[in-house]
Amino acid sequence: MKIGITCYPSMGGSGIIATELGIKLAERGHDIHFITSNIPFRIRKPLPNITFHQVEVNQYAVFQYPPYDITLSTKIAEVINEYDLDLLHMHYAVPHAVCGILAKQMSGKDIKIMTTLHGTDITVLGYDHSLKNAIKFGIEESDIVTSVSKSLAQQTQEIIETSKEIVPIYNFVRENEFPTIRNTNLKQYYGIEDDEKVIIHVSNFRAVKRIDTVIETFAKIHKQMASKLLLIGDGPELMDMKQLAKDLDIEEYIIFLGKQDWVSEFYQLADLVLLLSEKESFGLTLLEAMKSGVVPVGSTAGGIKEVIRHGETGYLVDVGDSSQASEYALKLLTDDTLYNKFQQTMLKDIEQRFSSDLITDQYEYYYRQMLEGNHD
Repeated sequence: MKIGITCYPSMGGSGIIATELGIKLAERGHDIHFITSNIPFRIRKPLPNITFHQVEVNQYAVFQYPPYDITLSTKIAEVINEYDLDLLHMHYAVPHAVCGILAKQMSGKDIKIMTTLHGTDITVLGYDHSLKNAIKFGIEESDIVTSVSKSLAQQTQEIIETSKEIVPIYNFVRENEFPTIRNTNLKQYYGIEDDEKVIIHVSNFRAVKRIDTVIETFAKIHKQMASKLLLIGDGPELMDMKQLAKDLDIEEYIIFLGKQDWVSEFYQLADLVLLLSEKESFGLTLLEAMKSGVVPVGSTAGGIKEVIRHGETGYLVDVGDSSQASEYALKLLTDDTLYNKFQQTMLKDIEQRFSSDLITDQYEYYYRQMLEGNHD
């Protein structure tokens, strides 16, 4: 198949999944065409069967804002015609699905369109009345729509008020990118003692990630055992979280590592991962940590409860409940037998439900369904 993929090329979960899926598909012999504003950051070297088409937005005085959507649509239409694409896979309903639909009309070809919803396009933009109709249009004019969790599919139908079938297909991680190994070489570099347990959290430091609950949970853990907290990421909440660490008198035990392109080595240091968001469509960083062998404690928000099997592969707590989160964390960190049992069950579960081959198979199946006309 000749497949055009449009996504945000940045570090966000949608860009990561879109890129990794494209790489997997290319390895299976499909011709993959990324149509984006920049080379996706996970593509570090030239790869067979992958072509990148850059969308360059010109500045014209007549436009108050650069016309990215029109330029993207035009570029997609050019690629459709030049490379005779079979289908488009658009990540995000707005703007990408809408741009794909416009590009289809520009090209004059009956190209099939799959749209994958990742969360922000629904849980944030979906509440904006000025965008709701555009999101609904992007969804309903796509041939097949997928979402990264059952929770997001349900939210979409409730918020956007669409009857379009939405197929949940989970995210995945590339197994070779997140090996299940322990690497303590970095401990000394970051001043982590051998007897200290390491807790990790990775996010974009927005209020919705509830990093305050992560820090409060860690404060309770630290009272009971020697430990350090690694916080990876940057964003609007960063300075407030540094102040909270000072207020709780634990700043010397929290390591703010800023934005990191590659986090796998930090997961190899960690004993426990915390993701206590109040909204989360899936939680890709959670899956990355778990694939690295790090047992999780997460909130019951959104897709997190679909990733963690409570009491089997980790623990779930209500949003904002730092007391229960710390109790579960201490239970795992003070009982090696329990921890190892959870870890082994977790790794087996990831292999069964979130393997890269399994998820790629699912996308291929629905691509074929579109091309054969077996869809709504």
